[in-house]
Formats: sequence, C-alpha cells, structure tokens
Amino acid sequence: MLRFPVKKIRKQFKLLLLLVLLTSAVWFTYLHINQGKTIKLHFNYGKDGERQTEGTDASRKRDTRSSAGHHKSEDTSDSREDEAAVSLSLSCLLSFFIFCLTNLPNINYKGQANLHVFEDWCGSSIAQLRKNLHFPLYPHTRITVKKLAVAPKWKNYGLRIFGFLHPYRDGDFQFSVSSDDNSELWLSPDESPLNARLLVYVGQLGTEWTAPGEFSKFRSQSSKSVHLISSRRYYFEILHKQDDKGSDHVEVGWRPFLPGLKYEVIDSAYISLYTDESSLKMNSVDHIPQTLASHIRLPEESQPQADMLKPDPRDTFYSTPMIDPSRLENILPACLYSPTYVVKDFPIARYQGLQFVYLSFVYPNDFTRHYCFYLSKKEEEVVEAEDEAEIVGTQSPKKPSHPSQTSHTSNPSHQHSKPGPTPAGREGEEEEEDPDEEEEGAVNSIIRRRERRHFPHRDGQMERDLDRDWGRDHTKGDMRQDSRKGLAEPQQRVLEPDTDSVVRGRSLSWIHTGPITESQQQPDPDPNPAEFDQDVNRSNPDPDPEPEPEEGEMSDYSYEEVEARPGWAEESINWQRTFSVNSMDFELLRSDWNDLRCNVSGNLQLAESEVVDVLAQYMEKLNERNGGIYTLLRIINVEKRRDSARGNRYLVELELMERGRSVVRLSEYIYLLLHRGRQGEESLENTDSAPASAPASPLLCQPVMLQWRRDVMVHFVVPVKNQARWVQQFISDMENLHRQTKDDNFSIIIVDFESEDMDVEQALRESSVPRYEYLRREGNFERSAGLQIGVDTIEDSHSIVFLCDLHIHFPLNILESIRKHCVEGRLAFAPIVMRLSCGSSPQEPDGYWEVNGFGLFGIYKSDFDKIGGMNTEEFKDRWGGEDWELLDRVLQNGLEVERLRLRNFFHYYHSKRGISFFLTRSHMGAL
Repeated sequence: MLRFPVKKIRKQFKLLLLLVLLTSAVWFTYLHINQGKTIKLHFNYGKDGERQTEGTDASRKRDTRSSAGHHKSEDTSDSREDEAAVSLSLSCLLSFFIFCLTNLPNINYKGQANLHVFEDWCGSSIAQLRKNLHFPLYPHTRITVKKLAVAPKWKNYGLRIFGFLHPYRDGDFQFSVSSDDNSELWLSPDESPLNARLLVYVGQLGTEWTAPGEFSKFRSQSSKSVHLISSRRYYFEILHKQDDKGSDHVEVGWRPFLPGLKYEVIDSAYISLYTDESSLKMNSVDHIPQTLASHIRLPEESQPQADMLKPDPRDTFYSTPMIDPSRLENILPACLYSPTYVVKDFPIARYQGLQFVYLSFVYPNDFTRHYCFYLSKKEEEVVEAEDEAEIVGTQSPKKPSHPSQTSHTSNPSHQHSKPGPTPAGREGEEEEEDPDEEEEGAVNSIIRRRERRHFPHRDGQMERDLDRDWGRDHTKGDMRQDSRKGLAEPQQRVLEPDTDSVVRGRSLSWIHTGPITESQQQPDPDPNPAEFDQDVNRSNPDPDPEPEPEEGEMSDYSYEEVEARPGWAEESINWQRTFSVNSMDFELLRSDWNDLRCNVSGNLQLAESEVVDVLAQYMEKLNERNGGIYTLLRIINVEKRRDSARGNRYLVELELMERGRSVVRLSEYIYLLLHRGRQGEESLENTDSAPASAPASPLLCQPVMLQWRRDVMVHFVVPVKNQARWVQQFISDMENLHRQTKDDNFSIIIVDFESEDMDVEQALRESSVPRYEYLRREGNFERSAGLQIGVDTIEDSHSIVFLCDLHIHFPLNILESIRKHCVEGRLAFAPIVMRLSCGSSPQEPDGYWEVNGFGLFGIYKSDFDKIGGMNTEEFKDRWGGEDWELLDRVLQNGLEVERLRLRNFFHYYHSKRGISFFLTRSHMGAL
C-alpha cells in the first residue's frame, strides 16, 4: 500500500515552495505575453473595418494595398516588440532563478548550525578529542543545533559545532566561551573554513572547567576586539570535550565591544548551517570542512612510550625475500608429528575446550608481557584453592572479583588480574554467596594494603600506614617470608626435572652461554636473619604501632607545636642499611596453561640457552646440506609449543646471509623429538609409560605434514549492520594493508544485514582492496549465520578463512601471522587481541589482553567444513559463546589451536550504543 510521503515533504518544504513560486512566475509570464498579443490583434482589426466601410470600391483596393503595407510594417514592429518582451521576461525569470539559487542556503539553512557528536571517548581535553579514530570525518551522530548553547546531560563524548555567523550590526565584537570540560572557539575573518583561527578557549589540560554562563573565569575565555560587518557571514567552529564527571555544557556568548555590556548567548537568528546533511549517508564526508581546528593532527612524539610499539624486526620481516624452498629439502630426517595434547575424538563437555588450549613460548622478548603473579603467600593459597576447585569442577571458595582494564604501558607491579569466568557464566552473570567471609576479608585487606603501597599519595594516614607496613612488617618478617615461601616454593614446582629443558649441551661462537646454577635461580631463603632482626630492632625501638589521632587531637601533619610526650623517642632511619638480593626471573613462575584470570601477562618467554642449542644444530645441518653458504645474521623469532611427554615443536624464523651477498629469510617448523619408540615412532600407548628423564640424544627432525604455505589466499569474513563509520575504517585499514605489503593474496567478504546508514557495496567498489565479495542478507543481525554465509561463498577449500570483527586494528604482518599459524589438517590460529580502554588508541595503548575471546579465528576452509561450520541453529537469535562452541569442535576433530598475543593487534573501544538491532544479555558480553 502506497503512503503519502509526509516526512519527506516536511523536510523539503522550503524547496517545494520555491519551485511553486518559480512555476507560477513562468505561467504568469506566459499569460502576460499571450494576452498582449490578443489585445493588439483586436485593436488592428477594428481600424481596418472602419476604413473598409467609408471608402469606395476603387479606394478600397488602394486602401487595401496601402493597408496591407501598413499592416506588414506594423506586424514587423509588433513581432519585434513581442520578441523583446519575451526576451525581457526570460531574462527577468533567469535572474530571479539565479537569485533564488544563490540565496537558497540562506533560505534553508538560517537558524541552525551543524553538530557532530563523537561518543564513547573518555578524557576531558580537546587534545584527547583529536586522538579519536573517527575524528573529524566520521562522527557517531550528525544533527543540527538552534543556538550556540548545548547541554545534552551525557558523559564521555566530544562535540564539533560549525556553521556561519551573521552579525546583526557593523562594529567591534567581543566573544567568550564557557564549558565543562575543555572547549575551543575558532573564527574565520571570512566565510572560508581554511582561514579559521583559535579565538578563545577553556583550558588545555582537561582539568579546567566553568559553570554555565561563567564567561570570565579564565583569561583565555574572552577575546580581543573583532571587527564584523553585518552584510557578510563568517565561518565558526566550536570543539568541546566532556568526561564522565561534572555537568556537561558549552555555550558561546558575544557582545559589542563596549564597557558594561553583558555577554549574550548567540541565538538562532545569527547562525546558519555550513551544509545540509539530512539526506547524506554517513560515509559521505566530502562536504565536511577541513580546518586547523579539527583536521590537522598535532605533531606526534618521535619515540613511542610503550615498549611494544617500538620497532621490532618481527613487524617487517615479511618484506625480506624468502629462501629458496629447494635449499631446505632433506636437511633434517622426517619424523611423525603426533603431540600428546591433541584431544581427537576425546569427549569434551560444552565450553571445556578452553582447558585444552596451551600457550606458546617466544624468543626474543616481544614486550607483550606484564605479570599477574605478584602475589603474597595468602593470595597464592587462595589462587591454588581456586585452581583445585576448577580442576575438580567445584565452586571456588572465594567470590571472583570483577575484571579490571589495566594499562599495558603502566607499571606492572600494580596490575590486577582478570578472573577467568566459568564457561557457562559467559552468557549470564551468576551471583555466588561467599561461605568464608573471613578468608575474603583477609584477601581484601591484602589487596588494599598493596594498593596503599603503590598509591601512597592518596592521603596522609595512608602514608603513615605505608611507613609502618614497610618499616615494620616487611623488613622484619614479610620480606624474608616472601623470598622463602612466596618465591622458593613456586620455583620448586616449576623447576622440577622436565624433559623439555634437557637438550644436548652446545654453544655458538657468537653467543656466550654459561651454566645456570641453582643459587642463581632461587634466592637465598634466609640471608643472615639474626643480624637482620638486630638491625631492624635498632631502627625500630618502639614495636607498638602508632596510635591514631582521636577526635579533637591534632594529626601528625598539623603545623602547631606539640608538647613532647614523656619517653617519646623519634624514630630513626638507617640510610646506610644494605641487603642481599639474587637475580629473579618471574618467567620461571609461569606455565603454558591458558590462564583466563590474567589479562595483562604477555607471551611466555623462551630461554636463550635452549634457543641457542636448537639453532646451532639446525644451522649445522643447513650448511652441511648447502655447502656452508649461509651465515646467521639475526634470530628474528622462535616459537615453541611444549610437549614434555613426546617432543617440542619450534617455529624458527632467521635472517640469513646467502653467499655473503643477499639477505634471505627462513621460516620453518622443526621438531625436537625427546621420546622415541623402537622404530622411531610414537603411539599413545607408550606415552603413559614414558620415562621421566629424556633420552641421551634428542632427535631434531622435520615434522611430516607440518609446512605452511607462503602464498595461500586469506579471506576476512565480517558480518555488519548499520556500522558505517566502522565499516569505512575497516575498508581503509584493508586498503592500507594492501598498499604497505603489496600482498594481493587476500580478500574481504562483508555480509550486510540491510545497512541503512551507508552503501557498503559502493564503498567496496570504490576501494582499492585486491578482492572483495559483498553479500546482502535480510532480517535481523545474526553473527553465526553471517559468518557461515560468507564462508560458503569461498570456492577454494584449500584457502584460509579468518573469522573477523569490524573494530580491529591490524598490524602489517597480520597476513604472514595467519598463514604461518594455519596448517591444513593440523593447526588453527586464535590470536589474542588487546582490548583498548576508553580514550585509548593504537598510538597510546591502554587496555588488557582478551584471553577469554576466540572470536578472531583462522582456519583452512576444508577444516572448517569438516567440523560442521558455525552453529547457526543454536546461535540464531543471539551471540556470545558461539566462539567457545566452535573451539570445542575444532579440538575434538584433532586440530591444534595456536594461541599467541600479537604485537600491535588491537580491538578498538566501543560501547553498545547506536546498534540498531536487538541485543540480549549474551550479545552485550560478546561485543
């Protein structure tokens, strides 16, 4: 049934009115011309009739001839007059039409200004707003405002207001801006945005703010004299940033530059739109003005602050030419690759595949790590109790704490771990009653004491507590107990004889390696306790804690003189006190278990001595096979997957010099076989009875069917719906990936669930990505169904599918990383992404590693089809948990899942606002 377009007529009412006026003018001109012709014809015919009745017949002929000549001349003059009238009318009509076109912006745009909103962005300074990924071209919302005073009563957003200013008189004006938090007003001396200059502002650090209507708090708020002319219009731009505190507002006032006059907020009568955006798609950005205020980025620091952002050879190793594959044939003997941790055909309960995913060790340090094991003895006991409860499937005696988004670049000593939820708890949070209040109180007190230790500046009493804790508790007993109990016992557990660390002793001439003694690995449990206690007693003569000041008494920080108490002795400080310390490697306390509670620890570090030993054997075999033409320049990357019962798998990536002339790269999987059967093969039966000690000579071999393909096609599959700015950003990132790497062997497949905010297909058509596929699907958004539809369009079953997300920042080596860690029939890849916190960017990362999520997943299409693809039936109307369910089936089909944290691999922060489709509780947890 057709409906009358009332809304469209309302939006274009002024334009329709103008068309009606133009049509009426054309019709009136036409009638005027025809009416003039009719009047003249009737007048001429009357004169001729009179002449014909008065004359004789003879004279009639003469009169007729003369009249004919006279009429001919009159017709000629009349036609000239008619042509002149028509041309005059047309010229008037054309002038009127041009006048209407030139004045159309003033007719349609007067009384409004453009307003762009950038939501979901923390911080309170304009500099923080400029760091927003989408600023200034892709705002969250594009609307208009009727006056230069906005107070939306919201949090964590930024505003950009721009348009034209129309002065009501000629003369000098003074401007002022008021806001909470920071704001800036830019004004151009004409209507060009390129000439806009900063006029007034409130703060630059994010700590400044004003009350509504407070125009004189800061010197920077008020401008000097600005001369304006009423017949002209002037481009203006306002930037405003609000955090999650305070009363948000921004307003601009002006007044004639005369003493005693008050500022008045600029109202709708004096502003107009820069452009009408009501009919434009969100990815149409050509009309948005580019100014110094909003477009040009401030100069960035030359050196990044985070270690992970500093240059690393891993990041650009893909650009080095690959070694000739024929040079790598028959270097090592072939061996069967059958790790014992593969759970093929092993029954796994729902969502229990997480317990069968292990982490890999890397060398050299990739600086992705922070630590989750700075624990006291009491905390270790609680964590061990939780581990035992998870293993036997019982409830933990301690209520899990909420995860905290901790900084990747900050001091790791005060990072809190993110607890690992039970798999069933991902779709809905469960409340648990704590049966042991005393234990919880003890743990909470420990956490509070640790926070006081790392944040002693919060209040004076906290500083006194810190002094007492450190001077008495730690120096007297806790330090000795922590070094003996908190560190020695975990090391005893980790440093038990392990067959994977027993390798043949070798060394290279270019690296000096020395034996690691037990004293170097473990600290001295009790370094001279008697002297230590005596020293502490001398520096702490009063063993009792300091009494707290009661009500009415003066605190320790009072400036008034205090009468000395009898027997009061000032506590002395021994600045010459020294202590003994041994080298500590916290990596020895870690294991390759996938710890779901720790979201800030990085990749596990591989011991250098082990790397040197393995590579020495490999380089010896390589040069023996190729006549000694290769020289090792750098160890770029070594990744180890440990299997103590059978052998260790290594991915070695080396930079080699070939014949002293060209530099090539080597990236191969090798296998260090620790336990071998009589025929040199292994089986699951003899694994359980394998000896605890390693054989005398472990075998370095080439694993069968474990080679990765360098040129395999990678398909990024992404389902979308009404996410215009993120879709555009994703396409731009893929264009940059292709431009930087020159790699044509990848494609993007976008499954669009009827997006209305942009034409996704047109954006793909206009992009420079090497290959793309656009699929449109009707109905509500379904992630599982969207991913399955995208995978079904791939014809080559021997290509890689990467199940992806929109809100991802990709490193340039992402294609190589996916290819290296996906082996058909053997390996799937689930990289760990860092979730950026609100207000954080890839240039200044602040967030946590998403250790729980497996939504970013790479796998060969043949393996994906073999396991049955996505579960589209169970996860039809919801998502959140479909990645864990997919992981269960991947493991049950005998595939390994490689789990690594990738450098510069970020998930952008975004809230759930603005998503136009239905979200269940499980949806919210999956975004």
